[in-house]
Formats: sequence, C-alpha cells, structure tokens
Amino acid sequence: MGGTSVKGRIVAVCGVKNSGKTTLLEGIVTELAGRGMKVAVIKHDGHDFACDIPGTDSYKLKEAGAYGTAVFSDSRIFLHKTGTKDKEQEALQMFPEADVILIEGMKESAYPKIEVIREGISECPVSNPEGRFLIVTDKDEALFQEPAVGFGETGEIAERIVRILGGWNR
Repeated sequence: MGGTSVKGRIVAVCGVKNSGKTTLLEGIVTELAGRGMKVAVIKHDGHDFACDIPGTDSYKLKEAGAYGTAVFSDSRIFLHKTGTKDKEQEALQMFPEADVILIEGMKESAYPKIEVIREGISECPVSNPEGRFLIVTDKDEALFQEPAVGFGETGEIAERIVRILGGWNR
C-alpha cells in the first residue's frame, strides 16, 4: 500500500462528540500496527487548539512570530506550523511513508469512513453517506443500512479497512 497515492490510503473515523471515536481508533491502530502496518492518525478539530507547551523554546519562537517551528531528536519530530487554507492536504502530505492514514473526524468528507454510533449519544448516522462503509455501534446492528459491527470487533474492523484500501502485503 505504501506506493499508492495518499488519497488511496485514508479512512476517516467519525461520529458525534463523545461517541467513542478516539477509543475505537486506539483499538484500530493497535490491530493494524500489530499486522506490521505503518499507521498515522490525524485528528481534525473544528476549533482552534494549542499544540505547544508554554515556556518551551519552540513555543517562545512561535509566539515571537515564526510561522513554523520544529523540534526533533533521533526518535521523534514535533512540527507546529501555521498553515495555508488547505490544512487537511498539508497534514496528509506529512505521512508519505504511512500504509494507512486514519483521520478522526471529517464526517462531511467523501473519504472512506467508519461512523461511530453509541447508545445514548447518537441515534443515527450524521456523516455524509458517500464513502461510509461501516457503522461501529453498541445498538442493534439491523438498524443501519451499512454493515455494522460492535466496538470490540477491532480485528473485523481492521480487516474491513484493509479490504476497502485494496489490500495490504508486508
């Protein structure tokens, strides 16, 4: 999969606030990484957010007016960049070596997507139906038009992701 376009490696995991998206993503990442896949996750936040720690050198330099700062060591990179209007594409391009890029959010997108629906939190899908290939829920799976699985079925979810992306061979 690493040779396919970035667009061909994206799956969005969406749902309403507090539906369990991050918890589900943790399980999916564990499952896919356990299969040897390089997995990147991008979280879409509809609001602005702080991503640097006040008092650090990189924070001070960003506050001084740098449009971007990066801190790196032998084992990691932290990048803070004030982007252009096409921030989604910028973020996606930062993971060229990823076998799969999971995006938390982007429910209006046409990306292949999994929607999380949790009893007491959401009743029905709220995402753009284009691209939606799976519902993960604790409700009766027969309520949905798309295939549906339970939250604990991360192996099955990972298998469906691999299939939707056209397979994967290490």
